[in-house]
Amino acid sequence: MTLVQADPKGLIRESYNIEGITAAQCRSIFLDWALSLANGQDVRPALATLIAHYPPLHAYHPMNRVLDEAQSPDAAPVRRGGRKSRVEGA
Repeated sequence: MTLVQADPKGLIRESYNIEGITAAQCRSIFLDWALSLANGQDVRPALATLIAHYPPLHAYHPMNRVLDEAQSPDAAPVRRGGRKSRVEGA
């Protein structure tokens, strides 16, 4: 996967160019990036591409931690709530 495929809007690339960016701002940009991916696109190859490129060039950037945390198994969203949980409890 190319960088353009992994980051089609350049959101992650631009985050690395912002001086003084905070971890909270990086998380917000990451969320925008994740929401901008094509519906059904597997995030893992895109993350792997981004991690292979940016952290080696920007050792202490807060986006590195955000990208690393996104790879953890706990980062996978789990749907909670909805009709099923309300009906089962009744």
